[in-house]
Amino acid sequence: MVDDRALSPLAGIVRKQDHDRFLTALFAPAAQRDSLMALYAFNYEVAKTREMVRESMLGSMRLQWWRDSISAIYEDAPVRRHEVVEPLAATIREHRLSRVHFDRLIDAREADLADAPPATLAALEAYAEASSVPLVLLALEILGVRDRGCAEAARGVGIGFALAGLLSAVPFHARQRRLYLPADLLAAQKIDVERTLFEMKPPPALAGIAAEISARAEACLARARKDAVPRAAIPALLPGIVASRKLARIARAGHDLFAPSLRQVDGMLIARLAVAALMGRY
Repeated sequence: MVDDRALSPLAGIVRKQDHDRFLTALFAPAAQRDSLMALYAFNYEVAKTREMVRESMLGSMRLQWWRDSISAIYEDAPVRRHEVVEPLAATIREHRLSRVHFDRLIDAREADLADAPPATLAALEAYAEASSVPLVLLALEILGVRDRGCAEAARGVGIGFALAGLLSAVPFHARQRRLYLPADLLAAQKIDVERTLFEMKPPPALAGIAAEISARAEACLARARKDAVPRAAIPALLPGIVASRKLARIARAGHDLFAPSLRQVDGMLIARLAVAALMGRY
């Protein structure tokens, strides 16, 4: 267990709001750990936009606030006084992080405001890439890894992690009457979203869709692990371990995304991450 008293304020936020990434950051060198926490806290701030607003215009305004905050950091303008912005500014400047990745992460969250499911599995994968891969690339930069050879690993891990997370979050999103399952797959299975998923009554056909998305996530993770990466890159790529464990649990539940077993905490995750970090695996 991690002693709360030993955590920085940002680490406390990440531990509470993005526990999976919090655990992976613990395996980074101490000198880079707080920078990773600043990055992951920023990601949480932009990712939670849809949950915080009822109207898309308000969400767009909030995302614009973050765009302006990032612009101020890169343009050496006064940095806004904010518990995440200020340490993020220090992290960006210390590690010379690439602005394009921040812009992509913020832009990706505009899709959340539409409340429309992705049209196809390819569209879902594109959303997963835009909302997750830039974060992995930024984490690699914090760890001092700018090797182009890591780009494919970052892409595979980012997409696989996002797809596994979206599958796990289907019940949560359904309660909010939101959906990230491809519209064409739902239509092909003749699933009436309003009368089934939004009423928390998943039809048996949902398992087939979950299995197809899981297979795509597993393929992305397999591609990510094809080539060797520098050992320094491992903490940024450990979300791949998290994703694989989530997908394995979903498979054991028969791809029933509403299975009670999937709501239980993965008590072995930290141990599996420790073994992976020790062995240089992700």
